Amino acid sequence: MAKTFWEDRAVFVTGCTGLLGSWMTKALVGSGARVVGLVRDQVPDSLLVQEGLEAQITVVRGSVEEYALLERILNEYEVETVFHLAAQTIVTIANRNPLSTFESNIRGTWNVLEACRRVPAVRQVLVASSDKAYGTQPHLPYDETMPLQGRHFYDVSKSCADLLSASYFEMAQLPVCIMRCGNFYGGGDLNFNRIVPQTIRAALRNAAPVIRSDGSYVRDWIYIEDAVAAYVLLAERMAEQPKLLGEAFNFSNEMQMTVLRITEELLRVMSRTDLRPRILNEPLKEIRHQFLNAGKAHRLLGWQPRFSLEEGLQRTVAWYQRYFARHQELLSVEPTGTVEATEV
Repeated sequence: MAKTFWEDRAVFVTGCTGLLGSWMTKALVGSGARVVGLVRDQVPDSLLVQEGLEAQITVVRGSVEEYALLERILNEYEVETVFHLAAQTIVTIANRNPLSTFESNIRGTWNVLEACRRVPAVRQVLVASSDKAYGTQPHLPYDETMPLQGRHFYDVSKSCADLLSASYFEMAQLPVCIMRCGNFYGGGDLNFNRIVPQTIRAALRNAAPVIRSDGSYVRDWIYIEDAVAAYVLLAERMAEQPKLLGEAFNFSNEMQMTVLRITEELLRVMSRTDLRPRILNEPLKEIRHQFLNAGKAHRLLGWQPRFSLEEGLQRTVAWYQRYFARHQELLSVEPTGTVEATEV
């Protein structure tokens, strides 16, 4: 990070108790930014709280569905850079309760964009989209020229948020860029129905991890610190190169992998190859193959991931080993997670 760029800069982060938001806040605080974080629910085990970051930022209680609150935050704290990361991120929850997902992911996004439009001090707006925004495409990998055509509830919410962001650039000249990533993984993800933390927890319990599908679904996997570095770099480039405004960027290590293989790689890193994943082979209403081309980010931003898959998994496993060492009682509970989630 360019510390001189972030030092004393007023930055607003939505979703700062989530996996991406916590790591983003950590990076920004470390670079001297004045961070204002929007917190809907208190999550005592979040990385934000566990590492004392909450005490180092301005915390505002509320949600992205509250438009007046967003406008007040941007005005009163004279925010220059906005990272809109808040979202309902679990595919199975979206399938079960689409309305709350649409409220958070679609309405929440237009609220953030409109509030930014009305506050002239805002110089950069970065909106977290997803590879899911592309929906099903006839050719892979996805690149930024492809249409956004989500059909499943979660995918539609991301397509809409993405299109809203592009619309605010075209119609209101809002200085916005869009980030599309695959599946984040890393320490601090407390949604144990996701395959990475679920596998690690199962192995530490001497239990077989559970794969709900047949294991052949292909996804991008990007380590969380690489994702944070990508978002931060894009914000810096937006300030230097106005021609980037309105653009969307894929960020990926371009090493697509099946769910079964990522599970097996985790077990190998943990030296638990004696455990065999339990494959439920349930039919899923999800896209079977999804992965990204990150060539545009390489060319225009000079971005490259810093961590190999091996390094990312090692760092992730180490974080959970420390976490469960502090919370031994969580390992004594009978495993209940049987859900393979495919999103950040």
